Amino acid sequence: MADIEGMKDAKQFAQDVEFSSSGNFHVKGAANLDWGMKDRLSRIFRPDTGKTVMLAFDHGYFMGPTSGLERLDLLIPDLAEHADCLMGTRGAIRTSAPANYNKSIALRVSSGSSVLQDDLSKESLVVSMEDAIKMNASAVAVQTFIGADGQKETIEALNQAVNLGSRYSIPTMGVVAVGKEMERTTRFFLLATRMLAEFGVQIVKTYYCDDFEKVASTTPVPLVVAGGKKVPEKDALTLASNSIRSGAAGVDMGRNIFQSENPKAMIQAVNKVVHEGMSDKEAYEFYLHLANPEK
Repeated sequence: MADIEGMKDAKQFAQDVEFSSSGNFHVKGAANLDWGMKDRLSRIFRPDTGKTVMLAFDHGYFMGPTSGLERLDLLIPDLAEHADCLMGTRGAIRTSAPANYNKSIALRVSSGSSVLQDDLSKESLVVSMEDAIKMNASAVAVQTFIGADGQKETIEALNQAVNLGSRYSIPTMGVVAVGKEMERTTRFFLLATRMLAEFGVQIVKTYYCDDFEKVASTTPVPLVVAGGKKVPEKDALTLASNSIRSGAAGVDMGRNIFQSENPKAMIQAVNKVVHEGMSDKEAYEFYLHLANPEK
């Protein structure tokens, strides 16, 4: 094992240099994967843009029916048309996501705690890969707590998912968890995203931070930025724009879409930012027009 004494902070990020091992495939770090993996990644990341808009509605697995997610059967069919990928639990998807929408699925396969507990970091792999195959999942998602009490257990669960996913050609999305007591610094995200990529995940879901370009340049797989807590629509679109301009391959928004005053207009505005390069200001004006067409 490498001796951590004498380790030096990273400096050579080369943010202005594109990833050099993509070959002719549009997903970062996936050139050497097998056909099945590439096929599933192509369902998540659009081949024409190399990016994705994920709609996250997996909050109920530890929060219950939070605001905006009271009726999944009404919400998901209304928004799915404008999402590239649906991120949810097997229960939510099986009951409330119409199969004929033919959307890619990022299946939440880790769990183990709830809002009734002070510590949410105790998660393990709870969904079998066989069930993920039955659901035709394009990726499985595992929450990983770096620097928290549950680090060892969640790292083991993540690696188990990577092992099983490799067996069946199903990508693993490592989700960087940030509990209320955890730091959210550039240094933390440089560590956490790189660790997950080194474990073998094909996608990392993380959070935007200062110097995000450094995080993106040192992570050899696509980064998808989480929307996080609900903020005003204008601010959420700025988050999406900053993320894409700084090297993210997409966003995975939940509360900033389904808790928006107009969720359908909001997800379409996010699409404009991610896939068409629209600025946050232009996207907000687009959102206002869709939300209030009479004005």
